[in-house]
Amino acid sequence: VARVIAETADAHSLVLSVPPALATAFGYQPGQYLTVRVPGGGGTVARCYSLSSSPHTDTELKITVKRVRDGQASNWICDHVKPGAELDLAPPAGTFTPASLDDDLLLLAGGSGITPVMAIIKSVLAHGRGRLALVYANRDAGSVIFAEELAALRERHPDRLTVTHWLDHERGAPRGEDLAPLLRPYADREAFVCGPEPFVVVARHALERAGVTPERIRVERFNSVLPATLDATAEVTLDGQTHRLAWPAGTRLLDVIMSAGLNPPFSCRQGNCGTCACRLVDGEVELVRNEVLEEEDFAEGYILACQAVARSDSVAVTYD
Repeated sequence: VARVIAETADAHSLVLSVPPALATAFGYQPGQYLTVRVPGGGGTVARCYSLSSSPHTDTELKITVKRVRDGQASNWICDHVKPGAELDLAPPAGTFTPASLDDDLLLLAGGSGITPVMAIIKSVLAHGRGRLALVYANRDAGSVIFAEELAALRERHPDRLTVTHWLDHERGAPRGEDLAPLLRPYADREAFVCGPEPFVVVARHALERAGVTPERIRVERFNSVLPATLDATAEVTLDGQTHRLAWPAGTRLLDVIMSAGLNPPFSCRQGNCGTCACRLVDGEVELVRNEVLEEEDFAEGYILACQAVARSDSVAVTYD
C-alpha cells in the first residue's frame, strides 16, 4: 500500500504499488475488481473491491473501500491498513468493462458503486471518443465519493460528460419513475449500473421505463471466488410447513426458495443486513459473502439465505 486517501468519512482509497514481477498479472481493464483477503472470523475472509483507477491515466492501482456496518473486511481495512502495509490480492477480474472507449455510455451509480464507474469515466475521457452521462445517487453531499474529481472532469470535458447527483437527503430515495425522465434522452446507449441491490433494482426499473432494452443493461455484482458447487435438495421449513426443493448448482438459497413461490424474509440481498438469516439443520453450505454474522451466530447454526450455496447434496434449513 503506497498511500491511503480518505475520500469521505467512511470511504478510503488504497493506492497500491505492485511488485515489478507481478506487473503483467495485475494488468487490468476499466471496470474490473481485485479480490482482497483479510483477517476475519478466526481465519481469513475474501472480499471484492473495484479498481477506481484507470489503466489509461494512473500508474498505480487504486481500490476504494466503503465501511459497511459490522463488515469484517471493510472495517478492518479502514481501521488497520496504513501506507507500507502488504495485502493478499488475487489478480484483476470481472466483465463490467465497455466493449469500446469510443462508445457513448449511460452510467448509474449508487454510493460506493461509483468505483468501477469512475475507472470507466477516466478511461473513456482520456483514451476514447465516447460521451458519458452519469446519474449518481448518495445519502447526502458528504457521502459523495470522488466529488471534487468528478467536478473537475465535468469542467474539463463539458461536451462529453454530464453528471446528475441524486441526494436522498434532499429528494428522498430514488424510485424508477423518478429516474426514468433523467435517463430517457440516453436510451439508445449501453447502460452500466453499479451499487447496492436496492439501487440496482430501482435503476433497472428506471432504465426499462426509459426505453433501454434489457440486453443493453450491464450490472456489476461482486462474488468471491468459490469452489464449484453441486446440485442439491433443500428442505426448507417456513411458517410451520416443510418444503423439499431442487437446488441447482451455483444458485443461492434465497433464489431457490423464492422461485418456489414461497415468501421468506429478506432485504438487502448483499449479505449486509441479516434479514434473510435462517438456521442450518443438516448439510453444508458456503456463504459467497458475509458482512453481518459473527462466530456466535455460526455456532448456533445461522446462515444467510441470500449468500448460501450448497456444499452437500442435501441441505435442511428452518426459519421457525
